[in-house]
Amino acid sequence: MSNALSQSEQKKLVGSTAIDRLIEEGLIKSNMKIGLGTGSTAMPAVHRLAERIADGTLSGIRAVATSYQTTLACEELGIPVYSLSSREIGGQLDLAIDGADEITPENNLIKGGGAAHLKEKLVEYSAAQLVIIADESKEVATLGTKFPLPVEVIAEGRVPVIAALEKLGAHCTIREGVKKAGPVITDNGNLIVDCVWDKPVDPVKLEDEIDRITGVVENGFFTKNHPLVFIAHADGTVTSRA
Repeated sequence: MSNALSQSEQKKLVGSTAIDRLIEEGLIKSNMKIGLGTGSTAMPAVHRLAERIADGTLSGIRAVATSYQTTLACEELGIPVYSLSSREIGGQLDLAIDGADEITPENNLIKGGGAAHLKEKLVEYSAAQLVIIADESKEVATLGTKFPLPVEVIAEGRVPVIAALEKLGAHCTIREGVKKAGPVITDNGNLIVDCVWDKPVDPVKLEDEIDRITGVVENGFFTKNHPLVFIAHADGTVTSRA
């Protein structure tokens, strides 16, 4: 019988392990301003952070959440939540921790499977240290051909934006809701256009090119704040790389 960890188990392992290692290494300390990510990998880290606050290891933590999902979790767990623009935060964070949908060997990312990448990027590009946690399935050689790149778009700009994305070689699909008729509507009231290319693309170049399209709010390439990455593996180990 195999003892290999499932993907769900790997997510729980990497979330709790990363928080504990970051505390041990002094990268998470009391009185820090911390951005907290969204999704099934980020949630175990949020829970572990709450446990380390509850057991007295940490105090004075001020969190900025990247979605309604994370805000609700923090409120239930007793983690104080602030706006990135609040006086207590001042637009700058000491550290942010989140998951990713794909990670290359260069630690470039695609994020936004949960349609929260706009606020994730606001928060994570405002952090002095970005930490990404993931299970081993998220490691890929290149970006652009498998997991769709999400592009958040103003609804009125849908047609011209898709035309511009197609000129960049993308195959575009408007993301449809689950248990909701019609398209996904983001926390910010916008649409998501998912993009896939036939061949691998340069995420560093395309992150800027896509954002220059009028009507685009933000895209899911993350290349500008080089992260510390923790990866959980089926054999129960957790590796890290900068």
